[in-house]
Amino acid sequence: MLLAIDIGNTNTVFGVFNGLDLLVNWRTETAADRQLDEWGIQIISIMKYFKLCPDQITGIIISSVVPTLMWNFNRMANRYFKIDPMIVSPEIKTDIKIMLDNPQEVGADRIVNATAAYNRYKNAVIVVDFGTATTFDSISHRGEYCGGVITPGFNISMDALFGNASKLPRVELKKPEVVVGRNTIESIQSGLINGYVCMVDGIVKKMWQERGGKCHVLATGGLALMLITESETIEDEDEFLTLRGLSLLYQRN
Repeated sequence: MLLAIDIGNTNTVFGVFNGLDLLVNWRTETAADRQLDEWGIQIISIMKYFKLCPDQITGIIISSVVPTLMWNFNRMANRYFKIDPMIVSPEIKTDIKIMLDNPQEVGADRIVNATAAYNRYKNAVIVVDFGTATTFDSISHRGEYCGGVITPGFNISMDALFGNASKLPRVELKKPEVVVGRNTIESIQSGLINGYVCMVDGIVKKMWQERGGKCHVLATGGLALMLITESETIEDEDEFLTLRGLSLLYQRN
């Protein structure tokens, strides 16, 4: 079995695979001050909760956008699983050719998402990842990573609004029935949901225009399922796209 670990700025997501089949997954806060033993004990405890034997883990692959945590995770894999983990980097073997000025600048999660999305469609695709930042990644029909867009994530935008406008209350995150709100709560909800969806659709349409035609648009990340119902451009979502990409990369390397 394979243990796949996706270390993000806000959350760390774990998945256990048997081949390419995702058996279980879980999500924890990315705590920068958590020690390697805490990570190891937590992972083993959760695996046992899911009736999985940690001794059956034969491989570990890690994607991280938080470089300071890699030492702890390397040591954790060695101590608790007796495994040297595979680390995702621009040098890892993929089907994706990175067409950027400096390939080293590409985040590990974006390489993984591009690999999984291209494997899914075998054609041009835009991946929209709703994470701490919302990223848009463009992959050509030849499997070339052409670049992308980075915007503030939904939660960052929401926190900025409430943090800088002291009279505005925090509201439940849901789409109101109307665009023009009849009260402060409806107005905020409309601005958050409709405003963000219009930003996403606007960027995707500009990317389509720049590349000379439409292509598949796949969303992933925590808010993907909620926003896809409102979007004109997103056609599909996969909450576990990054984990699936990690499993593919491990198999190919």
